[in-house]
Amino acid sequence: MSSEPLDVVVPVPVRRPFWRSVLAVSWSFIGIRKNSEFQEDLSHITPLHVLGVGLVAGLLFVIGLIVLVNLVVAK
Repeated sequence: MSSEPLDVVVPVPVRRPFWRSVLAVSWSFIGIRKNSEFQEDLSHITPLHVLGVGLVAGLLFVIGLIVLVNLVVAK
């Protein structure tokens, strides 16, 4: 048996910033996005972040609409 050290490749953890998920969800709410930027986002964000941000953004959108309707109806 040889005692040569084996080259072990240790994966470097990829940083997946939460803010990038917020931007991706914001662009999806608007409905415009370049395909190249979409593909780049797919490689940098996690589905869990997108799910969380999407649920919070949807909830804030609905609450904003309810507040807006109440303001209009009250006048």
